Amino acid sequence: MKRIPRLLQQSIATALVVLAACADQANDYYSGYAEADYVRIASPIAGTLAKLYLQRGDHADANAPAFVLEQDSERAAREQAAAQLQRAAAQLADAQKGRRPDEIAAVDAQLRQAQATATASAAELARQTSLIAGGAVSQSSLEQARAAAQRDRERVSELQAQLRINRLGARSDEIEAAQQDLKAAQAQLAQADWRLAQKTQRVPQAAEVADVLYREGEWVAAGSPVLSLLPPQNIKARFFVPETELGKLKLGQTVELRCDGCGAPIAARISFIAREAEYTSPLIYSKENRANLVFMLEARPAPTDALRLHPGQPLEIRPAGAARQ
Repeated sequence: MKRIPRLLQQSIATALVVLAACADQANDYYSGYAEADYVRIASPIAGTLAKLYLQRGDHADANAPAFVLEQDSERAAREQAAAQLQRAAAQLADAQKGRRPDEIAAVDAQLRQAQATATASAAELARQTSLIAGGAVSQSSLEQARAAAQRDRERVSELQAQLRINRLGARSDEIEAAQQDLKAAQAQLAQADWRLAQKTQRVPQAAEVADVLYREGEWVAAGSPVLSLLPPQNIKARFFVPETELGKLKLGQTVELRCDGCGAPIAARISFIAREAEYTSPLIYSKENRANLVFMLEARPAPTDALRLHPGQPLEIRPAGAARQ
């Protein structure tokens, strides 16, 4: 066998050392990509998109107006509910108070008249009683005077009771029914206010507008997103770690994110470690191929640093302090 020259042997050895070093350096990071959890704004009530305040790429502050759907039906329903509430409140107030002053005054006048009549009939009964002993009047006349006096006394009692009733409010069960009607009207108005408010949606938190799904004049179904927002705190790194190295990482651990054109490394903390493994290829699990078994992890940078990342962007993830190749 022909011998390999010594100089060539040294060159091959050097190349193998370099390749081994590159292989070691190639394994000092995990491959991943930037991922995001989008916030989609929708209305629970259908309607035509009347006004759109934001466009794709805009930055929206928290509580800024997002869009408005037509509100004609909800506004009319709200006015109807408000009128019903006023009516229910008036009926309750009427049930809680007595009759009108003029009605009470009329009954009071009738009572005074009845009392005067009763006084006169009582006097007539006394006179008839004094005359019956001398035979000046008949027994029938006395009975008539006694009946008239009794009638007039009962009339006085009747009007006194009627006056007390007129000065009182309605019965307790009627007042209770009026109170329940008022509560129902208040609930109906609250529901109408809520439905009207849902036609105007605002930005829940500061975010970038990732997409606009409807345009002004289009019909928007109930619950259908109109805007897709991307808050910076919802941007994260997703990467995969071999099963053999999973024990080196833990929740809360700091890692560094690197990407093309990102400049300095971005610090992030591991926020999620998958409980179930995935295979990089459809192999049967065994001791020989368990290196192909990987777990998905997620790491979240600070919101200010997350703005340097773009969803779908390839990343290199290194444990904090690891040297770059």
